[in-house]
Amino acid sequence: MTDIAFTSSKPSFSPLRLQDRSLAWQVGAVVLGTLFLALSSYIEVPMVPVPVTMQTFAVTLIGALYGWRLGAVTIAAWLVEGAVGFPVLAGGAAGVAHFVGPTGGYLFAFPITGALVGWLAERGWNGNRVVLAFAAMLLGNLACLVLGTAWLAVMIGTEQAITFGFLPFIVGGLLKSALGAATLMALPRGKAKPANP
Repeated sequence: MTDIAFTSSKPSFSPLRLQDRSLAWQVGAVVLGTLFLALSSYIEVPMVPVPVTMQTFAVTLIGALYGWRLGAVTIAAWLVEGAVGFPVLAGGAAGVAHFVGPTGGYLFAFPITGALVGWLAERGWNGNRVVLAFAAMLLGNLACLVLGTAWLAVMIGTEQAITFGFLPFIVGGLLKSALGAATLMALPRGKAKPANP
Protein backbone atom coordinates (compact mmCIF):
# COMPACT_ATOMS: atom_id res chain seq x y z
CA MET A 1 0.00 0.00 0.00
CA THR A 2 1.38 3.42 -0.97
CA ASP A 3 1.08 6.50 1.18
CA ILE A 4 -0.54 9.25 -0.89
CA ALA A 5 1.98 11.86 0.33
CA PHE A 6 4.98 9.66 -0.48
CA THR A 7 3.89 8.24 -3.82
CA SER A 8 6.58 6.26 -5.61
CA SER A 9 5.62 7.56 -9.07
CA LYS A 10 7.69 10.44 -10.42
CA PRO A 11 5.35 13.44 -10.40
CA SER A 12 6.29 16.67 -12.05
CA PHE A 13 6.37 18.35 -8.66
CA SER A 14 7.30 21.78 -9.96
CA PRO A 15 5.84 24.09 -12.59
CA LEU A 16 9.44 24.76 -13.65
CA ARG A 17 9.85 21.07 -14.59
CA LEU A 18 13.63 21.40 -14.24
CA GLN A 19 14.05 17.67 -13.77
CA ASP A 20 12.90 17.25 -17.40
CA ARG A 21 15.05 20.05 -18.86
CA SER A 22 18.48 20.04 -20.48
CA LEU A 23 21.72 20.70 -18.64
CA ALA A 24 21.84 24.22 -20.12
CA TRP A 25 18.40 24.96 -18.64
CA GLN A 26 19.49 23.63 -15.28
CA VAL A 27 22.70 25.72 -15.30
CA GLY A 28 20.60 28.78 -16.15
CA ALA A 29 18.28 27.92 -13.27
CA VAL A 30 21.25 27.75 -10.88
CA VAL A 31 22.40 31.22 -12.00
CA LEU A 32 18.90 32.69 -11.62
CA GLY A 33 18.50 30.92 -8.26
CA THR A 34 21.70 32.46 -6.91
CA LEU A 35 20.47 35.90 -8.04
CA PHE A 36 17.16 35.32 -6.25
CA LEU A 37 19.01 34.27 -3.11
CA ALA A 38 21.25 37.35 -3.32
CA LEU A 39 18.22 39.64 -3.65
CA SER A 40 16.54 37.94 -0.68
CA SER A 41 19.66 38.69 1.37
CA TYR A 42 19.14 42.43 0.97
CA ILE A 43 15.71 42.26 2.60
CA GLU A 44 16.74 42.28 6.24
CA VAL A 45 15.93 43.48 9.72
CA PRO A 46 19.21 44.05 11.56
CA MET A 47 19.45 42.06 14.81
CA VAL A 48 22.35 40.89 16.95
CA PRO A 49 23.98 38.41 16.60
CA VAL A 50 21.96 37.17 13.55
CA PRO A 51 19.84 39.41 11.27
CA VAL A 52 16.34 38.50 10.05
CA THR A 53 16.34 38.17 6.26
CA MET A 54 14.21 36.64 3.52
CA GLN A 55 16.95 34.10 2.87
CA THR A 56 15.10 31.15 4.40
CA PHE A 57 12.05 32.00 2.28
CA ALA A 58 14.26 31.91 -0.83
CA VAL A 59 16.11 28.76 0.28
CA THR A 60 12.92 26.80 0.95
CA LEU A 61 11.25 28.03 -2.24
CA ILE A 62 14.26 27.06 -4.35
CA GLY A 63 14.28 23.63 -2.73
CA ALA A 64 10.56 23.20 -3.45
CA LEU A 65 10.83 24.36 -7.06
CA TYR A 66 14.19 22.86 -8.01
CA GLY A 67 14.11 19.55 -6.13
CA TRP A 68 16.60 18.36 -3.57
CA ARG A 69 19.64 17.89 -5.82
CA LEU A 70 19.49 21.01 -7.97
CA GLY A 71 18.19 23.05 -5.03
CA ALA A 72 21.17 22.09 -2.86
CA VAL A 73 23.60 22.75 -5.74
CA THR A 74 22.07 26.20 -6.33
CA ILE A 75 22.24 27.16 -2.66
CA ALA A 76 25.82 25.86 -2.38
CA ALA A 77 26.79 27.90 -5.48
CA TRP A 78 25.36 31.03 -3.84
CA LEU A 79 27.36 30.33 -0.66
CA VAL A 80 30.54 29.91 -2.72
CA GLU A 81 29.82 33.28 -4.35
CA GLY A 82 29.57 34.82 -0.89
CA ALA A 83 32.71 33.10 0.35
CA VAL A 84 34.84 34.34 -2.56
CA GLY A 85 33.73 37.93 -2.08
CA PHE A 86 30.56 38.60 -4.05
CA PRO A 87 28.17 40.78 -1.96
CA VAL A 88 25.37 38.20 -1.87
CA LEU A 89 25.01 37.44 1.86
CA ALA A 90 22.81 39.29 4.38
CA GLY A 91 22.81 43.01 3.68
CA GLY A 92 25.36 42.64 0.88
CA ALA A 93 28.00 41.04 3.09
CA ALA A 94 30.71 38.78 1.69
CA GLY A 95 33.79 36.84 2.72
CA VAL A 96 34.83 33.69 4.52
CA ALA A 97 34.58 35.38 7.93
CA HIS A 98 30.78 35.05 7.83
CA PHE A 99 31.13 31.27 7.63
CA VAL A 100 33.05 31.06 10.89
CA GLY A 101 31.16 33.75 12.81
CA PRO A 102 27.74 33.68 14.50
CA THR A 103 25.89 33.26 11.18
CA GLY A 104 28.05 30.34 10.03
CA GLY A 105 25.72 27.61 11.25
CA TYR A 106 22.74 29.11 9.46
CA LEU A 107 24.73 29.49 6.24
CA PHE A 108 25.90 25.86 6.33
CA ALA A 109 22.34 24.79 7.13
CA PHE A 110 20.90 26.42 4.00
CA PRO A 111 21.83 23.66 1.48
CA ILE A 112 20.51 21.04 3.94
CA THR A 113 17.31 23.05 4.35
CA GLY A 114 16.82 23.37 0.59
CA ALA A 115 17.54 19.68 0.07
CA LEU A 116 15.05 18.68 2.79
CA VAL A 117 12.25 20.84 1.33
CA GLY A 118 13.11 19.67 -2.19
CA TRP A 119 13.05 16.01 -1.15
CA LEU A 120 9.63 16.50 0.44
CA ALA A 121 8.35 18.45 -2.60
CA GLU A 122 9.36 15.57 -4.87
CA ARG A 123 7.18 13.32 -2.72
CA GLY A 124 4.06 15.45 -2.96
CA TRP A 125 4.66 18.08 -0.28
CA ASN A 126 4.30 20.86 -2.87
CA GLY A 127 1.76 23.29 -4.33
CA ASN A 128 -0.58 20.42 -5.16
CA ARG A 129 -1.10 19.93 -1.40
CA VAL A 130 -0.83 23.30 0.27
CA VAL A 131 -0.95 22.00 3.86
CA LEU A 132 1.92 19.62 3.14
CA ALA A 133 3.78 22.41 1.33
CA PHE A 134 3.44 24.58 4.44
CA ALA A 135 4.65 21.67 6.61
CA ALA A 136 7.67 21.15 4.32
CA MET A 137 8.57 24.84 4.49
CA LEU A 138 8.13 24.82 8.26
CA LEU A 139 10.36 21.75 8.65
CA GLY A 140 12.98 23.46 6.49
CA ASN A 141 12.87 26.61 8.60
CA LEU A 142 13.06 24.54 11.78
CA ALA A 143 16.06 22.55 10.50
CA CYS A 144 17.85 25.80 9.68
CA LEU A 145 17.11 27.27 13.11
CA VAL A 146 18.19 24.13 14.97
CA LEU A 147 21.47 23.79 13.07
CA GLY A 148 22.21 27.51 13.23
CA THR A 149 21.43 27.67 16.94
CA ALA A 150 23.62 24.63 17.63
CA TRP A 151 26.56 26.41 15.95
CA LEU A 152 25.80 29.61 17.84
CA ALA A 153 25.62 27.69 21.14
CA VAL A 154 29.26 26.65 20.72
CA MET A 155 30.18 30.34 20.45
CA ILE A 156 27.98 32.01 23.09
CA GLY A 157 26.43 29.19 25.14
CA THR A 158 23.17 27.27 24.79
CA GLU A 159 20.89 29.60 26.73
CA GLN A 160 22.09 32.71 24.91
CA ALA A 161 21.93 30.93 21.55
CA ILE A 162 18.30 29.92 22.11
CA THR A 163 17.41 33.40 23.35
CA PHE A 164 19.07 35.28 20.48
CA GLY A 165 19.40 32.70 17.70
CA PHE A 166 16.19 30.67 17.88
CA LEU A 167 13.25 32.29 19.69
CA PRO A 168 13.25 35.62 17.78
CA PHE A 169 12.98 33.73 14.47
CA ILE A 170 9.99 31.48 15.23
CA VAL A 171 7.27 33.92 14.11
CA GLY A 172 9.27 34.84 11.01
CA GLY A 173 9.69 31.16 10.18
CA LEU A 174 5.94 30.61 10.42
CA LEU A 175 5.20 33.63 8.23
CA LYS A 176 7.83 32.73 5.64
CA SER A 177 6.56 29.14 5.55
CA ALA A 178 3.02 30.37 4.92
CA LEU A 179 4.27 32.75 2.21
CA GLY A 180 6.27 29.95 0.59
CA ALA A 181 3.30 27.58 0.57
CA ALA A 182 1.04 30.32 -0.83
CA THR A 183 3.60 31.04 -3.56
CA LEU A 184 3.71 27.37 -4.54
CA MET A 185 -0.07 27.16 -4.54
CA ALA A 186 -0.32 30.26 -6.78
CA LEU A 187 1.99 28.77 -9.41
CA PRO A 188 0.58 26.48 -12.13
CA ARG A 189 0.40 22.86 -10.98
CA GLY A 190 2.46 20.07 -12.57
CA LYS A 191 0.70 16.87 -13.55
CA ALA A 192 1.85 13.46 -12.43
CA LYS A 193 3.59 11.34 -15.04
CA PRO A 194 2.36 7.81 -15.50
CA ALA A 195 4.31 5.29 -13.45
CA ASN A 196 6.80 3.10 -15.33
CA PRO A 197 5.62 -0.49 -15.77
